[in-house]
Amino acid sequence: MDQPIGEASAPMYSFLTLVQDDPSVQIVSDAQIAKVEQAIANMSEAEKAKFAGKPVLSAAAPFKAGGRHSSTADSAQYVQVDAGELKFKHAADLYLYPNTLMAVEVTGAELKNWLECSANQFNQIDPNSTAPQNLINWTHPTFNYDVIDGVTYKINVTQPSKYDGNCALVNADANRIEQLSYTKPDGTIVTGDELAAMKFIIATNNYRAYGEKFDGTGPDHVVIELPDANREALAAYITAETAEHGVVDTTADGNWDFADINTPDLDVRFETQDSTKAAGFIDTYKNRAMTQVAKDDLGFAIYKLDLTPQAK
Repeated sequence: MDQPIGEASAPMYSFLTLVQDDPSVQIVSDAQIAKVEQAIANMSEAEKAKFAGKPVLSAAAPFKAGGRHSSTADSAQYVQVDAGELKFKHAADLYLYPNTLMAVEVTGAELKNWLECSANQFNQIDPNSTAPQNLINWTHPTFNYDVIDGVTYKINVTQPSKYDGNCALVNADANRIEQLSYTKPDGTIVTGDELAAMKFIIATNNYRAYGEKFDGTGPDHVVIELPDANREALAAYITAETAEHGVVDTTADGNWDFADINTPDLDVRFETQDSTKAAGFIDTYKNRAMTQVAKDDLGFAIYKLDLTPQAK
């Protein structure tokens, strides 16, 4: 576990992972995409042909993001990997479970529904209320909040959730995922019906691939099974990137965000760790205005998050 594997360009903390794109999830996605693309490149020409024209994306979730917010111990449940030397134990912290790397083939329509189920992580926000409103739905496990990298999208939390925590349909008319798009290598942006009809390869893990919970998962969708554990693929990616660039870039690419809510007096709140380290990280890396306003009975810091357009 103390074996050196590389160098990180910046800290990877998950204090903000539920409210903005996050480095601790981004690096997992980058590693998964790299490994699946490498696997495809090593296939025979006949096998490669099956993947032609199908972009490789990645689904990754925050495994340590405040637990279930149900005890004082949960406030310690955050990824805290510092900048600088990385060891294998840090890969294990970034990727908590002993899953193996797999890939599924999905349509753009299935991809959107996958994200709709993930968006159940958030409570519905009333844009006409000025009373404090809690953003995080703690009944939805954070390991089921998948971020799909390789596409861009916004989450409209003023809309009801389309699915419950088990991805069972509860509101067919709900539409939280907005502005979903894919940018082709030539710069062409694909949206709407064209994107819905596209085929994508999503790198993920065996738990998700075979789970049949999210739209686009299950045995019929599995197209690649690799022997590599996800954390081993992550460690190998960190080593390769460090060898080539001196460090592994841990910057989150910002491919998702919340849709703006144009209500000046809106009071949306979220919980995160109450610590000097968390406060410093938030102050440095926040993408929107946010201010600590309280501390709850479990020892979490409560932040007010500004979702108005001018808050960016």
